[in-house]
Amino acid sequence: MLQSKIPRTAVVPAAGLGTRFLPATKTVPKELLPVVDTPGIELVAEEAKSAGAERLLIITSPGKDGVVAHFVEDLVLEHTLSSRGKEAMLAKVRNAPSLLEVASVVQDKPLGLGHAVGCVEPELGDDEDAIAVLLPDDLVLPGGVLSKMAATRARYGGSVLCAIEVDGEAISAYGVFDVEDADPDTPDVRRVRCMVEKPAAADAPSNLAAAGRYILDRKIFAALRQIPPGAGGELQLTDAIVLLIEQGEPVHVVVHHGTRHDLGNPGGYLKAAVDFALDRDDYGPELRQWLVQRLQQ
Repeated sequence: MLQSKIPRTAVVPAAGLGTRFLPATKTVPKELLPVVDTPGIELVAEEAKSAGAERLLIITSPGKDGVVAHFVEDLVLEHTLSSRGKEAMLAKVRNAPSLLEVASVVQDKPLGLGHAVGCVEPELGDDEDAIAVLLPDDLVLPGGVLSKMAATRARYGGSVLCAIEVDGEAISAYGVFDVEDADPDTPDVRRVRCMVEKPAAADAPSNLAAAGRYILDRKIFAALRQIPPGAGGELQLTDAIVLLIEQGEPVHVVVHHGTRHDLGNPGGYLKAAVDFALDRDDYGPELRQWLVQRLQQ
């Protein structure tokens, strides 16, 4: 499949309270918790840049300024590290500010992912016909799926989502796709007939679940204005995507064969940290040896 650039603007919803990580998230936004030594949102920003995005729009909530501040230069810290010859640390500190143009949009009330995505519409240029949405709780590895999604949109139009295969009872924790084949030459691309949010395993239309990566046609904003609020007054992005399908708009998924880490809960976060640490030359060998010894106890 041809590799294509994703839309210019990548949107990262980061307005949540991170309640599953309390009390740590009283003072530290969940998105800044380090996966080894790099905040999760920085890893997501690197993914967006590598796929061709030029701007990162971070959706925050009132008082949650630290997430955006991570992407601002800290000249005092940089000078201190430079004067002490800490070049490796200096490079790490400079990484996030150098990635993308970063701006923020405030979601005043916690009214769901659909409402959060809708908040970015006024920030888009008239020539932007789509956005990429990357949920910071999801780390999708290895990279490259966003480019495949962009190539799928270039071929079929409409919106494109990332799917992973989930078997057994675990499927009930996801949004699940009802799909049909799109082209025998691209078996990992399927056309979406419908989406079902968190179905019972026996009722799931497939084993393909949403994986936190979206390329959404600009028509998503009109759909978000048309759907009714759900429980708690929240607007669900899934409902807007289903409405697009009902209106005849093409929606496809790209099936990703790889790893997905869920940074949204402590268990998934720990798995991600271990996985990333094992791949590093500085921590990996010692950690692997310790894990083997620990698991034998």
